[in-house]
Amino acid sequence: MSETPALKGPQKAAILMLTIGEEHAAKLFARMHEDEIRDLSHAMAQLGTIPAELVEAVCEEFAANLGQAGRLIGSFETTERLLLKTLPKERVAQIMEEIRGPAGRTMWDKLGNVSETVLANYLKNEYPQTVAVVLTKVKPDHAARVLALLPDGFAMEVVMRMLRMENVQKEALEGVERTLKMEFMSNLARTQRRDAHELMAEIFNSLDRQAEARIMGALEERNREAAERIRSLMFTFDDLKRLDAQGVQTLLRGVEKERLTLALKGAGEEMRELFFRNMTERAAKLLRDDIAALGPVRLRDVDEAQAAIVAAAKELAAQGQIQLSEGSNDQFVE
Repeated sequence: MSETPALKGPQKAAILMLTIGEEHAAKLFARMHEDEIRDLSHAMAQLGTIPAELVEAVCEEFAANLGQAGRLIGSFETTERLLLKTLPKERVAQIMEEIRGPAGRTMWDKLGNVSETVLANYLKNEYPQTVAVVLTKVKPDHAARVLALLPDGFAMEVVMRMLRMENVQKEALEGVERTLKMEFMSNLARTQRRDAHELMAEIFNSLDRQAEARIMGALEERNREAAERIRSLMFTFDDLKRLDAQGVQTLLRGVEKERLTLALKGAGEEMRELFFRNMTERAAKLLRDDIAALGPVRLRDVDEAQAAIVAAAKELAAQGQIQLSEGSNDQFVE
């Protein structure tokens, strides 16, 4: 059999597609992912004139590989068809969504659909030059949000490289793209699946107390195990007592005084003391006076204020500024 060492995979595939003719090629294209179509089309457009002996060698190699035991061609479509024979359609759709990762035609489109927090947490461990390349390829507003979440010194290194950046060589760009696809996107796809109980815990966190008690009570009657699992995953205002002193102080800097006053109006003395002891003596006295002067307040208003503070704490935790200890009463020591 003739050898085809000078050809890469996409080039061999492009030759085969041209060899089988438009009708058969169209059927194969219909079964391919958009990224595969793009890569294959690019290879086809760059082929030029192919000698007959090289075409024959590619066809022989393909036939030989196809005939070898254990040599199979896998794709998104073949995987999906196989899963549909054994799993419900909804479950297959969920699995395929996880495998494919964020939506988008190209790698850079996909990155644009990744939250800035997740992307920043990954990029902060990369070389500044790599981060600069990535931020020049995504949309400016998304790049701005990512840049704002990077450590200050590191962000400045990235900015300086972006300012000095000229046209990135194709090979370097493809290298960055391959790394993102192999490391970041594959890991993201594996971690994107969300447990249903975690989602319900977030929903319960947003309910007011009366609605939460009513629905949780009904769920306990129907499925006590699920109710206990959801309750263990919920993070409420009272759980803020698991913050260390530095975490409480960081949270206080980002919370409006009026909202804190309203939230503590409906809180127990232990929760109030948590905030008081992390304030100056004068600020704590003023806050006590404001709470006392507030008079009767609606429970719903208190719930909304406490929920807003919990949401602020979670956002700070996502940014790495504080640590939330869920599921235990342990405190952290820096």
